[in-house]
Amino acid sequence: MNKTLKRNMGLLFITPWLIGFCVFKLYPFASSLFYSFTDYNLFKGLHEFGIMNYVETLTKPANQKALIVTFKYAFMTVPLKLIAALFIAYILNFKIKGVNFFRTAYYIPSILGGSVAISVLWRALFKDGGLIQTGCALIGITAPNFMSDPNWALFIICLLRVWQFGSSMVIFLAALKGVPQDLYEAASIDGAGKWKQFFSITVPLITPVIFYNLVTQLCQAFQEFNGPYIITKGGPRNSTTLISLLIYNNAFRTYDMGLASAMAWVLFVVLMFFTVIAFWSQKHWVYYSDEEGK
Repeated sequence: MNKTLKRNMGLLFITPWLIGFCVFKLYPFASSLFYSFTDYNLFKGLHEFGIMNYVETLTKPANQKALIVTFKYAFMTVPLKLIAALFIAYILNFKIKGVNFFRTAYYIPSILGGSVAISVLWRALFKDGGLIQTGCALIGITAPNFMSDPNWALFIICLLRVWQFGSSMVIFLAALKGVPQDLYEAASIDGAGKWKQFFSITVPLITPVIFYNLVTQLCQAFQEFNGPYIITKGGPRNSTTLISLLIYNNAFRTYDMGLASAMAWVLFVVLMFFTVIAFWSQKHWVYYSDEEGK
């Protein structure tokens, strides 16, 4: 094997990935930016250039409402999901009987949660006249109309995502395993109870993992699609129409690819903004053990 071929062997092996990245990632990324400044329609072609799509995205009442609903969904879902995941992980970190079974049981919803079947099941549970309302009626309780009441519909969609906390739980559980036990022993000698130990030892030492889960879950929440699309179709009265669902409707129902691309870029900028804020804020609350000697 000559030296030139040997030096370029790594590039040869990575070429299939580079081709896939350019075709399926880089080109769509660049073309969507271009089309966002046009009136490109999938069947009518392209006739006009300008910022009209961004103006419509930010000024049209329906689009503004979708952005607000998306913010509500993200800021309800992410904290609830992280709290549930950390709480369950903390309990499962103790040596209790059958703990492996419970770890598996709590993780299963994360495996199934992205499937269409689970969304259909969720709709069957909470629809008007569904299993939840029927069960409540049997014990003499009048349940609200979850799917037809705008005040409840978004909460039900959020509940589906919170229920899928298994992945975050596993990451939290791994972080809890890494907390030195001698710190808990020292705290117990000083008279600190379980809650004091949790907030003074556990939480500070796992803040890097909390930060990681916060960023990843925030990105997932802003891109949520399956739940609102399958369960409520964005209703009632657009109360569950997230920006991702609006992008889909414009792209594949009205075929307005220019407007859909502009909405996608607005979503990208929003995500970048919150990600930058999160990274900026970590210096105030995230504790890294390798900074002790600095």
